[in-house]
Amino acid sequence: ALTAGGHAFGKCHGAHPADTFGGAPESEDLHLMGFGWLNDEEEIARGNITTSGIEGAWTPNPTEWGNDYFRLLFKYDYELVQSPAGANQWTPINPDPEDMAPDARDPSKKVPTIMTTADMALKRDPEYRKISEKFLNDQAALDDAFARAWFKLCHRDMGPKVRYLGPEVPEETLIWQDPVPAGTTPSDAEVARFKDAILGSGLSVRELVKAAWASASTYRNSDHRGGANGARVRLEPQRSWAVNDPEELGKVLDTIEQHRGDLSMADAIVLAGSAAVEKAAQDAGFDVTVPFMGGRGDATEEHTDAASFEPLEPFADGFRNYLKTKASVKTEEMLIDRAHLLGLSIPEMTVLVGGLRALGAVSKHAHHGYKIGVLTESPGKLTPDFFRNLLDMGVKWKPVDDSGDEEYVGVDRATGEEKWRATRTDLVFGSNSQLRAQAEVYAESGCEGKFVCDFISAWNKVMNADRFDVSYAKYH
Repeated sequence: ALTAGGHAFGKCHGAHPADTFGGAPESEDLHLMGFGWLNDEEEIARGNITTSGIEGAWTPNPTEWGNDYFRLLFKYDYELVQSPAGANQWTPINPDPEDMAPDARDPSKKVPTIMTTADMALKRDPEYRKISEKFLNDQAALDDAFARAWFKLCHRDMGPKVRYLGPEVPEETLIWQDPVPAGTTPSDAEVARFKDAILGSGLSVRELVKAAWASASTYRNSDHRGGANGARVRLEPQRSWAVNDPEELGKVLDTIEQHRGDLSMADAIVLAGSAAVEKAAQDAGFDVTVPFMGGRGDATEEHTDAASFEPLEPFADGFRNYLKTKASVKTEEMLIDRAHLLGLSIPEMTVLVGGLRALGAVSKHAHHGYKIGVLTESPGKLTPDFFRNLLDMGVKWKPVDDSGDEEYVGVDRATGEEKWRATRTDLVFGSNSQLRAQAEVYAESGCEGKFVCDFISAWNKVMNADRFDVSYAKYH
């Protein structure tokens, strides 16, 4: 529908061969102001422009909406020709005069319409042909499909419908907007009851923190998808993502379900993780309260386009020390990318990595279980041990031979005894000067309280990254 609608208007530009081009925009003279390639003003004024290299209009009325695109595509046989610029394109064989297009340079002249090879696929591919024939014979269906596809194209990166403002917001809620039913805010008594229940359920700090992180860290500020609201971590495909340690996650979700009472599952997952962070801070000697903002709703399978969530599956999540397989992009660079998608600053990313390592909240490693990168003798306590042990000058790091520079072993410089196992994502906080500067702040004696407060602040930011139902409430 988008192809047909888009090709109802306008034309392609391939009026001259490539060897008549000027230079690329940035290579041309200053006074050309960024216009390169074919830059003869007289030629441009006559319509002699080359961009794609394909030349011509798709329809005889390229300024009007209609169904001429499909009508011509199926009315004629086409032959492969070359444009004036040398690009391959298709033209109808023996077109009727009324099916000719006006010439862009001389409106009194008629020229054949064109199709690209991609256009021809809509006719020749058997699956595309079924769709094309439907639109050929049903203008109303094409109009509706194009309108919906165009709206999706222009609004796909706006996130949930609550972020839409103005009088023209459609009443209909669409599945690709990842709808979440409205939740209710739990009482303080219900929050306190659940925290006590979940901390006494037998689940560890690591397990509760990982489940909350798995739910919330799917958020992407590039298109505002993902996040904890809706609790889609309990639905497929997220529930089975390898990064989430599905077997462990399933156990945690089942236990949360048993104890959540009137809380939504989305609220309960976040609150369980936050209660675990509180406990970890208290076990480290700090009596703190992790903020909690309830009111999330629970999405169902009917609210979820499962196939569209597959691209959200992390290839790597440095916060949990997870890497699906070695990639051409450096693992530590993928950590930076994920932090950016979460809207985190460098200090926030740093404290979250250090805190999650201290809590043992890493994905299960094939050989080292939940220990790789957990550089502390007391996992489960919210301490800055990760940074202190990473930067310890008494430890010498060396790569593990068969890991492809992804795994490292830290040994005692004096005795050669193995002390730690870590990844590139861990060691970058010692090797990169800017990240090391952040790490040294938290490694410094006396900064334990700052570390705890900064971690809770960053944690809370991630847990609420998708709460547009709250931040946009004032506009509705």
